[in-house]
Amino acid sequence: MNSRPATLSAQPRIRAVLFLTGAYLALSVLTLGAIFLFRDDPSMVTDVVWVRATIVAASALLTFLFARSAARGSKRGLLRLRIVSAVMTVAIIVIVSIPGFLPLWVRLEQGVCGLLLLAVVVLVNGRHVRSLFSE
Repeated sequence: MNSRPATLSAQPRIRAVLFLTGAYLALSVLTLGAIFLFRDDPSMVTDVVWVRATIVAASALLTFLFARSAARGSKRGLLRLRIVSAVMTVAIIVIVSIPGFLPLWVRLEQGVCGLLLLAVVVLVNGRHVRSLFSE
């Protein structure tokens, strides 16, 4: 019997990763809700905003699922989490930095998402978390 999953889910850094990815998912879903509410205001919601928010929500769901998989002891889950969180962090930085591409409120929301993911990147690539999976 493998006791590693129970040990992993009790680790503070793993719990932090679960919290951060859950917050990223929640914020992404709330953003889709706000977009729906303001859909008739072209200054707040454009086609680009719809597409971007949908992609971010889908990636947030995957990120959270990968974090749960890693917390259960999956090395593949950790690898996927490391890749997706790094790629999405870079994508957010690039997209937020393009002047006029997104309304200010979406750029701010994306900035918060980027900070949440940056924290995930730091945690899952840190020596401590990697050592938990080295068995």
